[in-house]
Amino acid sequence: MLSENMKAIRKSKGLSQEELAIKLNVVRQTVSKWENGLSVPDSDILISISEVLETPVSTLLGESIAESKAGDLKAISEKLEVINLQLAQRKNMRKRILHWIFILLCAVIVTVFAVLIVLNSPYLDWDYNDPETAVFGVAFHIFEYLFVRLAPIIFIGAVVGIFLTRKKE
Repeated sequence: MLSENMKAIRKSKGLSQEELAIKLNVVRQTVSKWENGLSVPDSDILISISEVLETPVSTLLGESIAESKAGDLKAISEKLEVINLQLAQRKNMRKRILHWIFILLCAVIVTVFAVLIVLNSPYLDWDYNDPETAVFGVAFHIFEYLFVRLAPIIFIGAVVGIFLTRKKE
């Protein structure tokens, strides 16, 4: 009775003998011997089995467990289909969000470049004798220097991202 119940419950939980053995810290052959009725687990292991399989010891020892029916499998497959549909919708939503983030990034880069072109590096004409002006001028120069060198790379990456995340029909 124990061997049949243990095997039926293990299968209903979707565990292989190897996975159950790992959770119980025994070798797979030991689980196989239990399920074939060649040996019996001791009481400590029996409690561990009931915990891993999330079923009472009494069920393992005495009550018979029915194998899953075709109707149960159909219900499970319908639930899995719904879950797969939800996951696909979530993936599409993430892809659309990422697509618009890439478009926004391109727009921001173009806008900042336009502002920098219009300003034409105004900090070059500032009086750097004032320490606050000097710090602000250096910070503005560093921003401009890094932006002009990194923005084209980021822009190209964003354009590639736009094409990779576009909706294919």
